[in-house]
Amino acid sequence: MNFLLAISRGIDAAQDQFGKALRWLILISVLVSSINAMVRFAISRSSNAWLELQWYLFSAVFLLGAGYTLLKNEHIKIDIVNSHLPKRVRDWIELFGHVFFLLPFCLVMILTSLNYFWRSYAGGEMSANAGGLIMWPAKLMIPVGFAILLLQGVSEFIKRIAVMRNMIPDPHASSAAHGAHGMEA
Repeated sequence: MNFLLAISRGIDAAQDQFGKALRWLILISVLVSSINAMVRFAISRSSNAWLELQWYLFSAVFLLGAGYTLLKNEHIKIDIVNSHLPKRVRDWIELFGHVFFLLPFCLVMILTSLNYFWRSYAGGEMSANAGGLIMWPAKLMIPVGFAILLLQGVSEFIKRIAVMRNMIPDPHASSAAHGAHGMEA
């Protein structure tokens, strides 16, 4: 189990650094959006490429940041019933959810979106909008984002087993007790 916990710590450390780096894409997206709006109003010119770049950046933050969100336990949960259950039962529910929902869903999304990406890449797919961007980078974010989420799901699974065996403290105990920023119902 110590080996698996070392893998989990490595995944978490990489995820933490990657998630923090993704924050810059939000700033870049805001700058692109602002500059595009100013140019559009100042000289009545716009570019589909700049508009598409905005949604590329937003997609990257959303898809590539899902694993970071899971690491930080910031994903939305509806805990109306779960919060009233004993901790041991909640731990088993979380394990069940990881094994039977999160991990299989990530695998299905990776496998199905790889073909979607590959067809776009091999065919040199371009945006249907005049002056738009190539499409495959946006489509590549789908399998990559779900692969990142899958890795973090594996890490969370390992940690949950370790918590249940009293090998480590629960990394999400404080957020679970208080409801993650009021988002849990």
